Amino acid sequence: MSQATITTRPADAADLAAHPAWLALKGAATRFQSLQVKDGSVPAAGDHALAAELTETIVGAVAELAPHFPHDAEYLDLLVRDFRRWAGAGFGVPDFLDSLVAFRPQLHRVDGLRHLVVFPMYTQNGSTNRCVEAVLVEVIWPDFIADLEAGEYSNKLFVPLRFLDFTPGYDTNSAVLFPESVALRETPTFTWGAIFQDREAARYGRVVRAAAATTNLELPADAAELLSDQRLAEETFVMWDLIHDRTHMRGDLPFDPFMIKQRMPFFLYSLEELRCDLTAFRESVKLQADRSAPEAARRHAKLVQYAVIFDRIFRFSITGSRVRNYDGLGGQLLFAWMHQHHVLHWTDTKLTIDWDAVPGVVSALGDAIDELYWRSIDRPKLAHWLAAYELVSATVTPHPASTWARGKDALPLTAPLREMTDLVMDDEFPLSMFFEALSKKMKPVIESTVGITAADAAGANA
Repeated sequence: MSQATITTRPADAADLAAHPAWLALKGAATRFQSLQVKDGSVPAAGDHALAAELTETIVGAVAELAPHFPHDAEYLDLLVRDFRRWAGAGFGVPDFLDSLVAFRPQLHRVDGLRHLVVFPMYTQNGSTNRCVEAVLVEVIWPDFIADLEAGEYSNKLFVPLRFLDFTPGYDTNSAVLFPESVALRETPTFTWGAIFQDREAARYGRVVRAAAATTNLELPADAAELLSDQRLAEETFVMWDLIHDRTHMRGDLPFDPFMIKQRMPFFLYSLEELRCDLTAFRESVKLQADRSAPEAARRHAKLVQYAVIFDRIFRFSITGSRVRNYDGLGGQLLFAWMHQHHVLHWTDTKLTIDWDAVPGVVSALGDAIDELYWRSIDRPKLAHWLAAYELVSATVTPHPASTWARGKDALPLTAPLREMTDLVMDDEFPLSMFFEALSKKMKPVIESTVGITAADAAGANA
């Protein structure tokens, strides 16, 4: 296969998802997963004959589908080679470096363009095992996003996607496709990261509709429209994620803003993710007020503000376990900040929000986190940790049994940092009474969003 120029769109998305070759690939990959162990290998010699048969089905289907994806010709060619090399070597730990390096979706951000993605990989919020997964996807790249990315919000690595179909690893909460999840012999420089905005948007609509009904919240007309229009919500989440994603490497940062490859208190992860979301919020406030900006950008900028607030306070706060739930804590912090600054009210069992005052109050929380980060390079790591804890605990009440909450005199300040981290409780900041009650009512709704796609949202809104 040779690299081809994109000319016309391939077959209709529904036709691709129903294509016999795709269905054969999907079935073979799903069956292959049952033969694999955590590292992706097939250790049982008795399974190798079946693995080889399934591999031939997969590579045959890839070759048959390849003409629909001329922009991915080099990748699909190398994908077939990687599968056959893996089979020839006896299905040890898989190595798909060659095909991964050739997969460059960030070079073809064209609205509606499709990709066939097949790798041994794990899926965040799904399986931690490196199984053979296959995904049919479609790029979401409206004109106003292209204009934003070409201007002040450049992010060459960001690829927004919509699901067309997928193997079981994505029939989960996973809404990302990251190259670092692929089984490789060595770590290359990663050049893209993809997010499934259709899943984020569909999940948002279902959860926020239920939460608004549960809390008797009257939504502004444009916020209500965001819940009923899947495409509008997808584009809004693309804008949010475009700005969020690029923020991780911008600003006055601690030396390691991602806080990976080291064990740290989970509230630091909370602040980093919330910082990026609140940067998207503040940039959206600025764009909404910019009369020289295109109308589509200004319209979506207002909707991003609703999305950040409602997704954070209604879904993030009560999703997942209470074990070091950093996204949950970020949602709790935003809710409590808004309540304590008198723009969010829970009175007579009715939630109300003073929308005119929200931009200033929410932006102030982002400013406070930025101030913490700006000071961080002049502080020892432990002092930064303590300052971060002070920022969070000033708004969200810690567990009464917390050692950290008792202050510096209760902490082993001269001990190794891992001992300080160990003293952070798994649920250092428990849910408030409000969120405990909300969680009980919302748990079935949140659980129902596992594996949700745009098609599910369309059915609900029909």
